[in-house]
Amino acid sequence: MTDSPKKVKPKKVKPNKKDSQLLIRISSTEREQFIELCEELDTSAAREIRQFIRGFIKKHKPGN
Repeated sequence: MTDSPKKVKPKKVKPNKKDSQLLIRISSTEREQFIELCEELDTSAAREIRQFIRGFIKKHKPGN
């Protein structure tokens, strides 16, 4: 029996992989209100912020 080297699969990279963080400071009151509203709307704060950022980029991208 011979020892054959194990094949290593290359890691698949998703096109929109979330690999970075953005730290912001807001008042605790605003944070609480935002989190509560997101829960009422059955969404997450992160999802809503990502959606806002994508829309902002699209709106203000040069050539638009």
